[in-house]
Amino acid sequence: MTSPTDQDAALRIASGRKPFVEPLRLGERLKELRLAQRWTLEDVSQRTGLARSTLSKIENDQISPTFMVVQKLINGLNIDLPQLLRQPRQQQRPSGRRDITRKGDGRSHPTPTYEHELLSWQLAQKRMIPFKTIVRARHIEDFADWVRHGGEEFLMVLEGAILLYSECYEPLHLEAGDSLYFDSDMGHAKVSVSEEDAVVLSVCTPREEDD
Repeated sequence: MTSPTDQDAALRIASGRKPFVEPLRLGERLKELRLAQRWTLEDVSQRTGLARSTLSKIENDQISPTFMVVQKLINGLNIDLPQLLRQPRQQQRPSGRRDITRKGDGRSHPTPTYEHELLSWQLAQKRMIPFKTIVRARHIEDFADWVRHGGEEFLMVLEGAILLYSECYEPLHLEAGDSLYFDSDMGHAKVSVSEEDAVVLSVCTPREEDD
């Protein structure tokens, strides 16, 4: 008995659409191109007109794209066919990378409540986002809403003391040397409770789909 997959392949061959994409692992290649541009699935969906669910299935090898879908990918991503069909690179992180941030050389990113200093900001395609924060906020009322971002966060208090508010737990008192790991899509906010503004080191990871 012929399987639906075999029937689809036969139809493509009969219509001149040879199944040249399957052995080339197009799903892996599409994901590689997307991550290289730091695009989400939604970004690619808007560029190509393809549903986000369809793109996810292609990347996870749950479906094989037709020639028309391949054309939409090429046009929407502004690439040529060889770029799309090139074998994906081995999933191996570059070795020997490093990026030094000297004291005071981080990229400043002030907000009304925090004064962030982005660290290792010149290193592209990293899986962690480290930054140092001076906590200017003194009251939870200083925040218009919860702070939240997809992924996970590790923080350590370097100087002073803070109260960490969150939507799932009672306020948590943390002093210099204390650390915490939490899901950062949970609403949270930090306020200084020491005489001087507290200084916190944080390391965040992005959402898996934005990795």
